[in-house]
Amino acid sequence: MNISKREQRVLHALAQGGLIMFDRFTTELYCFTRDGYVLADCDLPLFRRLKRRRLIASRNSGPYRITALGLTVVRAQLDNR
Repeated sequence: MNISKREQRVLHALAQGGLIMFDRFTTELYCFTRDGYVLADCDLPLFRRLKRRRLIASRNSGPYRITALGLTVVRAQLDNR
């Protein structure tokens, strides 16, 4: 499955333990890395594209996290810390 660089960046952050908080009433969207920083690349159209492809999912009304399919799609990247 072909994914864009922005999708790749968001999925990589989620694969490392990040999460996406989405408020349906105000349509506010925040993508947090595992360190607690907000990732600015994640916007509503990108979120909908990832959700439509079933690369992210929410369980028990919790935050959105990466799925098993999302883990297989994401390519390995070096962690530049």
